[in-house]
Amino acid sequence: MDLKLNGKTAIVTGSTAGIGLAIAKRLSAEGVAVTITGRNQVKLEAAATEIGGSVNPVLADPATAEGAAALIAAVPDTDILVNNLGIYEAKDFADITDEDWHHIFEVNVVSGARLARHYFPLMLQKNWGRVLFIASESGLLPPAEMIHYGMTKSAQLSISRGLAEQTRGTGVTVNSVLPGPTRSEGIVDFIRSVVEHKDASEAEREVEFFTKLRPLSLIKRLIEADEVGAMVAYLASPLAAATNGAALRVEGGIIPTIA
Repeated sequence: MDLKLNGKTAIVTGSTAGIGLAIAKRLSAEGVAVTITGRNQVKLEAAATEIGGSVNPVLADPATAEGAAALIAAVPDTDILVNNLGIYEAKDFADITDEDWHHIFEVNVVSGARLARHYFPLMLQKNWGRVLFIASESGLLPPAEMIHYGMTKSAQLSISRGLAEQTRGTGVTVNSVLPGPTRSEGIVDFIRSVVEHKDASEAEREVEFFTKLRPLSLIKRLIEADEVGAMVAYLASPLAAATNGAALRVEGGIIPTIA
């Protein structure tokens, strides 16, 4: 399917690995000139090589005001903004410190708000654009083992819908994508940290994770990053013009009801 994206430009944050890298690869394959971001030059260059096509690696961390300013200075305008940058960790609620709360909010929420504050008004002026927040099923069904993470994903849904309300009658859309547990850098260590049988094989730990901690999953497996990338590419395209203000789930059926 031709997504009609050839010649468009995109920024994908947190895009040197995992979901962000998969999104950048899919957009590039559709003819999009993609800017990727990261904090490590070596990883940036490796990701750019893997993506191929027209890719612009920018060493910048939008989780800081200085990093966001550096990215905006390097790329003043874009057709598509994918706010993918995010962190997660398993931590008992009683152990989550004030610093933990502030840090995860800064990285997962404020980073995207900073960039949208600059690029979204420009999209409205052009009467075309796409803003996408990579949230999580945790935004609707917060996990007990990382409540602070769930909070940030709920916040992303609020920002996304609020911005969409400002697009009435324009060619701009703002949507959220809600992946479930996705095979990416760090997921193996995360699953090991939350399952009981930590010395079991990776495959056995994955089974235990979905049996005990994500029992509502219908697919009973980790989602592949390119499965999320496919959804994002579609939403970024002109073909998805009628989808706006939505929270689209790529979470394997963990959320059992329509939300």
